[in-house]
Amino acid sequence: MLKTIINPVGAVCGGLALALGLLAGSVLGSAAIAGPTQYPLMLENCGQKVVIDHAPKRVVSIGQAQTEILHALGLGDRIVATALWFGPIAKPYEAANAKAKRLADNDPSFEAVVGQEPDLVVAMYEWHIGPNGIVGKRDRFDAVKVPVYVSPTDCVGKDNTGAGDGVRTEPYTMEQLYRNIREYGAIFDVADRAEALVASLKQREDAALRSVEGIAAKNVSMTMWFSSKDIKGDAFLAGRNGVPAYIMSKLGARNIITTTEEWPLVGWETVAAADPDVLILVKMDRRRFPADDIDAKLNFLKTDPVASKLSAVRNNRIVVVDVGSTRPGMDTVDGIEAIAKAVQSFGLAN
Repeated sequence: MLKTIINPVGAVCGGLALALGLLAGSVLGSAAIAGPTQYPLMLENCGQKVVIDHAPKRVVSIGQAQTEILHALGLGDRIVATALWFGPIAKPYEAANAKAKRLADNDPSFEAVVGQEPDLVVAMYEWHIGPNGIVGKRDRFDAVKVPVYVSPTDCVGKDNTGAGDGVRTEPYTMEQLYRNIREYGAIFDVADRAEALVASLKQREDAALRSVEGIAAKNVSMTMWFSSKDIKGDAFLAGRNGVPAYIMSKLGARNIITTTEEWPLVGWETVAAADPDVLILVKMDRRRFPADDIDAKLNFLKTDPVASKLSAVRNNRIVVVDVGSTRPGMDTVDGIEAIAKAVQSFGLAN
């Protein structure tokens, strides 16, 4: 008998004892999955039906956040190959991750992925596997009988039909990540581990938010600078619906950027007009653009005639966060904790 996990409004999640009356695009209910997974398992993933015949043993993971979730669930021994790396893997997973083949730091080819003979391919972004997937479209994987799972963090409440990073039509929430984790729990028959991981992340987030409860009353404003094509040019700043916006909102701060684009290009004169109280800088290993370098960012802020006049720069209210904090994954909680700690040190939470 085929067990199902269906997601649209009013659907019933049969066979896995999940909550009823799910909202479209929401996490798979707050209740823990009861009992072991019975295969074959069918679930709805980014508008497509995916059938899992057995607990996967050979996984190719395209996307660092997905790779780290699998390691956190104790599934590192199932990962045969990885791709798309933004920085070093979290230290607890270094040894296990070293055993997996790295197909590419960025985009692997379809041939390289299927050449690993996977029984599951997971991806962090639809622009790798999706309607315009540069690694491959789903039907190409279907043709070789390899099931694909794309993180709901990149397709729930998000339009990826255009070019670039896509546009979030709804604000990102951690519930999308928790759905991702719980669905891995079902796919790999480790529901208890999935629930424990979700509980741990929620506990850490709640503790960080309690530490800065006074920030909302002070109308504190923030912006997050990811990079720039030219160090003296417009900056890629966090839009209003993505992961950074979620972090700012949960902390009780106001994002000065109101566009729905993930990372709109914004001039520094516009930033100066808004004059955010806190400036968050992203640190990464990538060197695609000059401003990927955190030292280049800091030097620009000190020397540019416009940026150097920002109150956040003059008052040294600058927070540096790892690039992992900007993408949907467990690192989002790291970002919340780091910014909350900085806000406390700036005296903005009292």
